[in-house]
Amino acid sequence: MKLVILEKNSLGTDLDISFYNDFGETVFYENTTAGEVAQRVADADIIIANKAPLNEATLSGAKNLKLICETATGYNNVDLDFCKAHGIRVTNVVGYSTPIVAQHTFAMALYLLEKLPVYDTYVKNGDYEKCPIFTCFEPFFTELEGKTWGIIGLGNIGRKVAEIAKVFGCRVIYYSASGNNTTADYERVDFDTLLAESDVLSLHCPLTDRTQNIINADALAKMKKTAILINVARGPVVDEQALYDALANGTIAAAGLDVLVKEPIAADNPLGKIKDSTKLLITPHMAWGSHEARERCAKEVYRNIESFLDGKERNIVV
Repeated sequence: MKLVILEKNSLGTDLDISFYNDFGETVFYENTTAGEVAQRVADADIIIANKAPLNEATLSGAKNLKLICETATGYNNVDLDFCKAHGIRVTNVVGYSTPIVAQHTFAMALYLLEKLPVYDTYVKNGDYEKCPIFTCFEPFFTELEGKTWGIIGLGNIGRKVAEIAKVFGCRVIYYSASGNNTTADYERVDFDTLLAESDVLSLHCPLTDRTQNIINADALAKMKKTAILINVARGPVVDEQALYDALANGTIAAAGLDVLVKEPIAADNPLGKIKDSTKLLITPHMAWGSHEARERCAKEVYRNIESFLDGKERNIVV
């Protein structure tokens, strides 16, 4: 049995994942480009991957391949039709990042809501030393208590965010893009109501035909000028040019993004022109990546392999 791990560094350099050797010969690659995949997986029985393209062009020579394990929930990099046609099973992992993504959602929201970069700079550049009184509260900021927190995508992460928002004293509303979520735990509203009433709108939805560019110029124009948008879902659910225009024109107050249409960020991404951290906070797709979450992810993959070898189905995509 030979395992090939194509993108070890996507799990971080701080994790010991030598336990995969339990299953046989294991080859670890720190990273793998598209052009390197075919040669590296040619004699693999099991592939562990994240973003590397796994399709007819890269897998047609992998005659021993039985299982692909994604170190993520998404599997857009895998050609599922090809795998199904060739008897290759595909697994993913779910739920491993819920606590940290919810935590990061609030870290970004509070950073923007309280305009923390201004106050941090105020102290560090020496202005506070010259202050005639003991405090400073300009630019003015507000509380989460009593605000409306809107959510698109009330799955595991969305529900966790809703729970925390309620603890902060928020009214929680949500919109179901698929129309399938009818939970009465929180107030379900139509899309226009969600946009018009949310003081903070956080996105936790999968990328589908319904959600691609769901936050576009028309949607942003319906939001409050004081609203904060948080995207920890997928980059393409937000029209980046429209968001740039909305932030530049004051259509909404601020945005926090952990995901972008192209990652790493493209040099020509208009959002890169916004240097005001009270308007825009971008983090490098790391909301999911606490040490604990990555450890859970790696161990879930281990369990998926173990179950597969025992003839059991666990987290099977195809």
